[in-house]
Amino acid sequence: MIEIRWHGRGGQGAKTASLLLADAAFNTGKYIQGFPEYGPERMGAPITAYNRISTEPITIHSNIYEPDYVVVVDDTLLEAVDVTAGLKKTGAIVINTTEDAEYIKSKLKNYEGEIYTVDARKISLETLGRYFPNTAMLAAIVKVSKVMTDEELLSDMQGSFKHKFAKKPEVIEGNMNALKMALSEVKKI
Repeated sequence: MIEIRWHGRGGQGAKTASLLLADAAFNTGKYIQGFPEYGPERMGAPITAYNRISTEPITIHSNIYEPDYVVVVDDTLLEAVDVTAGLKKTGAIVINTTEDAEYIKSKLKNYEGEIYTVDARKISLETLGRYFPNTAMLAAIVKVSKVMTDEELLSDMQGSFKHKFAKKPEVIEGNMNALKMALSEVKKI
């Protein structure tokens, strides 16, 4: 079983991305859980979302305290939240940032696992014309965690976006391009 914890801010789509990942993994034949954790937070407040993905039925129904992977949708959370809490050294963290490796490592409290970055802001602005980091971060965590192949993700998201954006088909191509760009631009530091 692979466990993923998402850190974002309200309105950035971390919850949506975790649910899209759960749907895509389900469509590849896996057992899944995707759920958020938040109270009465407002736009911009820190939120957490979770995924469990397994080839076997999942019998755990709690938050995730020792994730294999962490996704940080907003790098300002590195100052506000201990994003590496419980993160396994055998796993990895994926951060939306333009900061250099030295800065990132200084904020991760000596985390010894793998660290990946992607500039989801640039990708989003280039492909969608607006800042929606969740699509790029979804692709980045799939690439890093290998919960499915790039092709499985792209195929599933094409169908998902057609359904989700049935009344706004003009955004499908931009979202697909954001996925493809993030798959190729996520890098290990």
